[in-house]
Amino acid sequence: MTHRIAIAPSGFKESLSAARVAEAIAVGVRRVIPDAELDLIPLVDGGEGTAEALALAGGGRLVPCTATGPVGEPVASHFALLGGPGPLTAVVEMAAVAGLALVPPGLRHPGATTTYGVGELIRAALDSGARRILIGCGDSGTSDGGAGALQALGARLADRHGRELRRGGGALHELERIDASGLDPRLARTELLVACNPYNVLCGKRGVARVFGPQKGATPAEVELLSAGLERLAEVLTRDLAPAFTPATGAPVDLRTAPGTGASGGLGAGLAAVGARLRPRYDVLLDGLDLDARLARADFVITAEGALDSQTVRGKIPAEVARRAHACGVPVLVLAGTIGPGAQDVRAVGVDAYSSILPAPMTLVEAIGRSGEFLADATERAMRIMALGTRLAPLAA
Repeated sequence: MTHRIAIAPSGFKESLSAARVAEAIAVGVRRVIPDAELDLIPLVDGGEGTAEALALAGGGRLVPCTATGPVGEPVASHFALLGGPGPLTAVVEMAAVAGLALVPPGLRHPGATTTYGVGELIRAALDSGARRILIGCGDSGTSDGGAGALQALGARLADRHGRELRRGGGALHELERIDASGLDPRLARTELLVACNPYNVLCGKRGVARVFGPQKGATPAEVELLSAGLERLAEVLTRDLAPAFTPATGAPVDLRTAPGTGASGGLGAGLAAVGARLRPRYDVLLDGLDLDARLARADFVITAEGALDSQTVRGKIPAEVARRAHACGVPVLVLAGTIGPGAQDVRAVGVDAYSSILPAPMTLVEAIGRSGEFLADATERAMRIMALGTRLAPLAA
């Protein structure tokens, strides 16, 4: 009997791409079941690797360029141009220019980091002739509400003295007005789609600064300053920009609490204010993969992510894979770099079992450097346990 196993993981941040994670898991499976029929389905969530993955899937190419990084220094970056019919489509991956991996550990202060480079990549895509731009959100190192991106696109953000606002979320509480007269006019003729996690909102108790600010290096005092700044940004964006970009439905987006406005430190809200549509990321990113049918054909599914915790059920790849596989009656195993508080919640979305890949306590640097090895070994262990279970099942019966 041939075993059909679907391997549908996300990447491990600052370590392995989704494709390399899938390959490492495949190595572990074949150590136990050499003749298994494997379907490798590396998945992206809008973060690291999104542009490359979509370029490969869509017959496109990566376009290298230099842009302003999150701490204000130039970084080597890229965007993708996709193939296929219809208007030329570009993919801008915000993590490639404003991701947390580009912020040195000693400079992880989200009040100072900027999305200015995201706006530069959007302009570069426009210069390449793109008339449809997909912006992937995820793995951000910023919390400026997209203010930097708007500045790079030509908007002028000023304080009460009329001075240009300095970059970074820490200055947003000083915002007085936004002058949109200098915005790149091509934006009005371009479809902007933001692929985002709909659970992330800009403001309120579950606002992006409070939920993700500490992960990006913010102290409790800085979290409150960032929250106040994003509240102020939403107010001024709504007053000065949103009326000009109200969707054809006539219903303006609530920039404070609409699903996805908190994506990538609030980048979703900033781009929504200039006409971008905020879309659930998997509706956009999984298009063309035929994921449901591929999961349904499998006898078993393995997915993975770097950290399994309470955030996993809030739109992470393992939860999405488990939900879809569960609907097909296919069991799911999750492998994770670390297991954190709330990991048990994933059972509610269809995960049958989960396990950490770490064989012993170790430093983060060592874990990152050996993650491919650990993934293969952990997969082998899991498969051997499953094989033992199938042998014992008739005895128990």
